Amino acid sequence: MARLSFREQVLRVREDAIVNSVNRLLAEKGFEAMTVDEVAADVGIAKASLYKHFSSKEALAAAAMVRVLQRALQVIDEQAAKAHYTAFDCLREVTRWTLQTQLAGEMPSLPSQNSSLRATLVADKVYVDLVMEVSERLGQWIVQAQQDGSLTAQLPPEVILYTLYARACDPVPGFLKASGQYSDEQIVDWVLSTCLDGLASRPETPA
Repeated sequence: MARLSFREQVLRVREDAIVNSVNRLLAEKGFEAMTVDEVAADVGIAKASLYKHFSSKEALAAAAMVRVLQRALQVIDEQAAKAHYTAFDCLREVTRWTLQTQLAGEMPSLPSQNSSLRATLVADKVYVDLVMEVSERLGQWIVQAQQDGSLTAQLPPEVILYTLYARACDPVPGFLKASGQYSDEQIVDWVLSTCLDGLASRPETPA
């Protein structure tokens, strides 16, 4: 692989800084409230310089989502490498990572409906390919967990998949953290329990 020139290295470092800033601002404020001016000021560059890297606010959000999906795939690979883990274990740990990332303020918050942003994301081949790969990998685990009885077979796999995806924008962790009464670890464990175990009462196992 060809070595990057000094200029290319500087540009890559700047782009990383921009995406990191966008990621944090999207997590804090959401797409609608975030502005390109804020991103430029946060990174410490001129707005015109920022536009040399990313053509629009939508392109900035797409870059942040690509970064998160790339990290998600790394987490998926890490769980898949654990030979003693079941499919359910892998799903639980990927969901745990999602909640931890959200509580750390590193999960982009995007609107559920936004025509300009949606158009940008759908047109971004890297983003679409990553979404497809993450969905396929998680979907395989869901089917395996349904087959071994770890997850209910009464729900279509895509319903479970979208339920797990929804944890990335679940408001419950933020509400619990804002109360100041619970640790991040407690919050993650409780939300995992309600998501994967449900809320129905079950008889306690005798000690």
